[in-house]
Amino acid sequence: MNRLMQWVMAAALICGASVFSSCSKDDNPVDPADKLSEKIIGKWMQFEIDGRLALTNEKSATTFVSDTKAYFSASKINHSKTSQKWNDNREYEVKIDGNKVTLTSKVNENVTLVNEFIISSINETEMNCIYKHVTIRNGKEDVSVESSNRCYKKISRDFSEVVLGTWEGHVTNSEGSVYDDGETHRWEYKADGTYVYYVKDGDNWVPYATTTLSEYFVDGVLLCTRWIDNDVENREWWEIASIKDGVMKWKALRQKEDGTTYTATFEMKKVE
Repeated sequence: MNRLMQWVMAAALICGASVFSSCSKDDNPVDPADKLSEKIIGKWMQFEIDGRLALTNEKSATTFVSDTKAYFSASKINHSKTSQKWNDNREYEVKIDGNKVTLTSKVNENVTLVNEFIISSINETEMNCIYKHVTIRNGKEDVSVESSNRCYKKISRDFSEVVLGTWEGHVTNSEGSVYDDGETHRWEYKADGTYVYYVKDGDNWVPYATTTLSEYFVDGVLLCTRWIDNDVENREWWEIASIKDGVMKWKALRQKEDGTTYTATFEMKKVE
């Protein structure tokens, strides 16, 4: 495996941002009668968890298309089969009761997913709430994510269509990671949610031979990929900062082994 692929894996292992700006501290409670069902419409991505900036691999996108329906996207992994999640616009039923918003999605007859938001403040760009996720298995609740204070920001851009095609690029900042080989790499993103990773063989680009599963999704600015290499599933998380004039820029807030954080960046050009 080339060194960039190793770097990607390492970033996923140690926990892998359109804008890294702080959320406001508005503690004023939401008036349940103050058009919450209208204000919540749109795409929201979490930016802070209990007062700290969320790492890119912790992020998810929740899109409320009405006061009764929403879609949720997230890629989560901690190397336990029971906790791996790959949600590409999973549909949820929405129920609003005062300032409590509950999203429910039935996976099968035995498993139901529940996302709960108790909203303290919301405006046209930002939502503050207490968030909790519960998985119900055979009628029993399993709290997968304990209650925590979350700040979400509304995302107006959606790169899910613009990202399609073949892109060639390289890491522009990885904080001196030993896995940054400094070389240029190539990806082809397809409309069916799969991608092809290419490596250079002489003067030619050829598909990376040992990769089996190669999937991705883009929801708003959140880009998540997963692939299986030598029977091991790996994940990668980025945020698309911009796509303009055939140039795509990524960035991600990542965490080092010592707990400090840094912003990784990547730049790619469209292959004609």
